[in-house]
Amino acid sequence: MDPIREYQRHVLATLAYRGGKTLRGAPPSFAAFQAGPGSRTPAEIVAHLGDLMDWALSMASGAPQWRDSTPQAWDAEVARFHAAVGALDAFLAGDRPVACPVDRLFQGPLADALTHVGQLAMLRHLAGVPIRGENYFVADIVTGRVGAEQSAPVREFA
Repeated sequence: MDPIREYQRHVLATLAYRGGKTLRGAPPSFAAFQAGPGSRTPAEIVAHLGDLMDWALSMASGAPQWRDSTPQAWDAEVARFHAAVGALDAFLAGDRPVACPVDRLFQGPLADALTHVGQLAMLRHLAGVPIRGENYFVADIVTGRVGAEQSAPVREFA
């Protein structure tokens, strides 16, 4: 396996782990929470995360295409996020050549997605439903594990 592709896959596993933590256990009202006028809701951010992963896959496949999705119901949007991360991971795990510079995949859609996961964590706090901080260095993040089912935290903070 190409070490750069394997690293990209670990980035995706990290995104799935951290993203999953911010999305799990959110009350239904969280989807529509707005931090201020004109700010994106969590549902809009999760839809954007799915769009970012779809865009990354389209670029990696050699057919770049961007789309802005209308947010679906919360559970459907969370499932779409994990499915889109899974599709990109499956592509990177395969034999097809990546049709774009892999460093651009990281600096564009993957880094953007990690930023948005941080926004969701902050919005959870602002909405009164915070998640616990965690030592992600010791987290059980496994390349290829990109679905909603993730390991329990190893070391959360009080």
